[in-house]
Amino acid sequence: MRPDRRVYWVRRGEQLRFSAGFYAFPGGGVDLDDAAVALDHADGLDAIEGPCIAAAARELFEETGVLAVPGADRIPPAERKAAREALLVQGLKFGDFLDRHRLRVDVSHFAPAGRWVTPPAMPIRFDARFYLVELPPGEEPEIWPGELSEGEWIDPGKALQRWEAGLALLHPPAWHTLKSLAHVEKPRDALPLLAAPDQAPWKLPIDEHVVKRIEFQRGVILVPLRTPTLPPATHTNCLLLGDDQLWVVDPGSPWPEEQQILRETLDRLESEGRKPVGVLLTHHHIDHVAGAQVLGLPIAATRQTAELLDFPIQRVVEDGERFEVGPRGWRALHLPGHTRGHLCLIEEGSGAVVAGDLVAGVGTVIIDPPEGDMAAYLESLDRLLEQKPGAIYPAHGPVVPGGVAKLAQYKAHRREREDLVVAALSKTPRPPADLVPAAYPDVRPEMYPFAERSLLAHLVKLVREGRAVQTGATYSLPSSR
Repeated sequence: MRPDRRVYWVRRGEQLRFSAGFYAFPGGGVDLDDAAVALDHADGLDAIEGPCIAAAARELFEETGVLAVPGADRIPPAERKAAREALLVQGLKFGDFLDRHRLRVDVSHFAPAGRWVTPPAMPIRFDARFYLVELPPGEEPEIWPGELSEGEWIDPGKALQRWEAGLALLHPPAWHTLKSLAHVEKPRDALPLLAAPDQAPWKLPIDEHVVKRIEFQRGVILVPLRTPTLPPATHTNCLLLGDDQLWVVDPGSPWPEEQQILRETLDRLESEGRKPVGVLLTHHHIDHVAGAQVLGLPIAATRQTAELLDFPIQRVVEDGERFEVGPRGWRALHLPGHTRGHLCLIEEGSGAVVAGDLVAGVGTVIIDPPEGDMAAYLESLDRLLEQKPGAIYPAHGPVVPGGVAKLAQYKAHRREREDLVVAALSKTPRPPADLVPAAYPDVRPEMYPFAERSLLAHLVKLVREGRAVQTGATYSLPSSR
């Protein structure tokens, strides 16, 4: 961080498994070799803190080229660049590099700035320690293409404005860090707030370093709930949309302990003036609706979804209908395919999408006939693409930052799968189960029953188009004329 209070943030590459496309700060995991890095002023550090500071110095150098070590200016630029490359791709040890130049990491330059533990429902968990470091004289960051896509110096207040506008996704630790730095005149004045988030004026709820509110962009709060969903998913992402008024999207857990997590979240928000006003269902599947009635709120869904529920709804949602909550408001889109009544929401301005089961954060969704329709599903992908979507919030898995790229990838994947299905067909009629190994070579055998349902959806589409023939429960290529 610069003494003038600007902070250097980076955007993580969209190909990464964790936090893809999010804005964050340089950093990474602790290596075994970090414990051997020479440290100055390390008296009183425990066995964990020392390697963490060494890792912070190493990751800062690897990711940005900034060497926050006294005497670093003695290393010629060419040698510095070669060392950075060797650290990244050739296995050079950071400690050996420093020893060669008689350099040591000064612990006093790395001010502890908070500890954060990833919530249990997240697919990848970390125990992360943050440090505040002022940019040494003569150093300037440079991002190399790879794990990071870009980096820039920015005023914390302006960074938060991007978050407010839905133009920068932030995890709660990064949001709190920026909020704390924007709250003070001098960077180090923020250290008490960074060390104790629950004592900050904005009262971020946190327990044993685990944050209890996940708001990746303003007006979109994520509450992952354990549900009886299909593998590999284990949770359904319940979303709370809005500011002073909140719509609860897909409270899908049937289990009291998970429903209590949602209830406690809503109670905390209501104490801050953010009141739930209704439940909105993207579709009728049990892992999206099982907790809908428990909250005692009016329930909204499409007419097609309402016909398949075993409880009444109070509001029918039409295609194009607006929900005037949050900073920009949301527009409903009837996008069938996964189910006949499937609903998505798109935020005006930012293009953020509440996707339900149209898109998954990891892998693809099952299209299960007769309720699932592959042709309708592909048309829905096209319609959503026309909206130029931004970040996609799926019901299962992590947030997808690049909506256009993800939907294009989904379309290409479905077309490739359809080509494999056609290639697996022969003039000899065969049941769908016999086609699965050839059409789904990338799927484990234990997942074949699920793959067979989507394969059947492809077959139904091919029959409608005259590209396959159905004979009873079997399918084949049409005879040539």
